[in-house]
Amino acid sequence: MQETKDGKDYKQLFHEYDGIVEHDNPLPTWWLWTFFLTIIFAFLYFLHYEIAGGPTLKDELAIHMTELEKSKASSQASAPVETEDSLKEEFDKIDVNAGAAVFTGKCAACHGQELQGLIGPNLTDHFWIHGKGTRMDIVKVIREGAADKGMPPWGPVLKRDELYSVAKYIMSKLDSKPAGAKAPQGEEVK
Repeated sequence: MQETKDGKDYKQLFHEYDGIVEHDNPLPTWWLWTFFLTIIFAFLYFLHYEIAGGPTLKDELAIHMTELEKSKASSQASAPVETEDSLKEEFDKIDVNAGAAVFTGKCAACHGQELQGLIGPNLTDHFWIHGKGTRMDIVKVIREGAADKGMPPWGPVLKRDELYSVAKYIMSKLDSKPAGAKAPQGEEVK
């Protein structure tokens, strides 16, 4: 046996390669305990999910999806039914300037500052891709979006008053004929 600098003996394996001598030093205690704990954890994990029938990711997803459907159904049941007349009353209460501010922050990037249409369609003419240009149709498109055209649904993002104010702002800009307006798209509604 050979001695180290501090006088302790150590075992030398009979392995040397490229001038490197392999020694048989023990692993650090903290490393061994971590290794043993991971083995114990893996065994308990296996017992819980494979033998004891613990919930799988699919089971957890199904539980969360049913909770989501229940909350969605309850929120829809408690939401007031929108009609063209009820929206007209709501629009009378809402300030157009609030809608202009929300439109500028969220919608102007695609529809332009003057609603003339950039990536999105021109909102100042009487041609509509989705719906017939009624209050209900405009609110629906803003709320649910138009996935086939690349418009995201703004219902989860905007508050109810913000959504209505944007729709009122769009209605107020009909026939404004801004400069550089995009060509008509969709069907003409008179």
